[in-house]
Amino acid sequence: MTAIEDLAGPSIVLDGKLRVVDASVSAEELVGTSLPLGENAAKLICGGAANRPIAEALAKGVPITGTVERPYRGGKTRTVVVRATPIERKGRHLGWVLALEGPQQAEDEGDDPVLFHGLWTRDSAMKRAFHVIERAAGREATVLVRGETGTGKELVARALHELSPRRGGPFAAINCAALPATLLESELFGHVKGAFTGAVRDHPGFFRSAHEGTVFLDEVAEMPLELQAKLLRVLETRTVIPVGGRVPLPVDVRIVSATHQSLRRAAEEGRFRSDLMYRLRVIPIFLPPLRRRVGDVGLIAQKIVEDLNAQGGRRVMRISPAALATLERYPWPGNVRELRNAMEYAFVIGEGPILQPGDLPVEILEPGAALDAGDALRANVPPPASAEESMEVHRIRRALERAGGHRERAAQILGISRVTLWRRMRDLGI
Repeated sequence: MTAIEDLAGPSIVLDGKLRVVDASVSAEELVGTSLPLGENAAKLICGGAANRPIAEALAKGVPITGTVERPYRGGKTRTVVVRATPIERKGRHLGWVLALEGPQQAEDEGDDPVLFHGLWTRDSAMKRAFHVIERAAGREATVLVRGETGTGKELVARALHELSPRRGGPFAAINCAALPATLLESELFGHVKGAFTGAVRDHPGFFRSAHEGTVFLDEVAEMPLELQAKLLRVLETRTVIPVGGRVPLPVDVRIVSATHQSLRRAAEEGRFRSDLMYRLRVIPIFLPPLRRRVGDVGLIAQKIVEDLNAQGGRRVMRISPAALATLERYPWPGNVRELRNAMEYAFVIGEGPILQPGDLPVEILEPGAALDAGDALRANVPPPASAEESMEVHRIRRALERAGGHRERAAQILGISRVTLWRRMRDLGI
């Protein structure tokens, strides 16, 4: 049973007549008694309890998640969670896998988990960020969210909006790195009819469309300098001048911006206006990357699995300990977005009720072997500056190989946007 212990944790395998076929040592410890082969599992687990929903569900052939009270040290009892999943092959019911979980398991993993506007965590730094969000939401001060791609910056912006007095107004989001400068200017500030070829009617733009609401400017550090001056004017005068227009038009919006890089460094390098930086980062909020929140990996992965189970098809009752260890070792440069993509891949590719390491994408299973200097020279690219960058180069190249050179598909594999992939390829010399 050692292999099942490693793959599935505390588990009991039953045949079609609910008799024990195999059981892990940790399952016996949770149940508080031995689990002899051939014994009826319902009797062993449920004992003489009058209310036996798990036994009844198993007898009917219905999957179930329930709890049983089992004897514990010193004459006490403890609650054990039982998740029962049928074993089927070609339409035939062969038996059951019972996955067990004790109350101490969640306690050992750290603080109690918190769900905050779509963000799951038990990490203290994330919880501090949630506190800042709650405090900042009621104010009109501008907020700058700093975090890597996939950490949930837009979810933070939406939380600020939904918790604010502006919650009844619109929420408008735009990625400043996704549009060329001319189109970005029109999208943000609007344009008048005839301002340029194709401007057949007036266009209000994001700021005016979000009247009495919130505008979220993602990747604001990528905004061209000429547009930064116009954004500064919006902040200072609460007016916009559309492209081709002359008359300032009033706007009533709250601005929340986000970036994956340091605005202060961008200002020092002359890529960002320092006066605009100070206006945007009145209240900075920092989101730690997933690699610094190892305790959140399993929590978030399990929540994603539950969402996928609800969609139908394959039903996964648990992530195996080996798969969880693999997930926790991986550095997640694409953060939660990449984790979600990996779990969706595993959900589709794998089979059975236990998500195994072999279900995961190959780049997550492989050790983080980086390109060495010789590899870099042979590939005609400069050696990466750090081990972390080396690993990212390796991952991007593998994703491009799997996607046949198609950048959009490679970005989907990595769990990042096409624009972010292009920018990272440019920065890393790929």
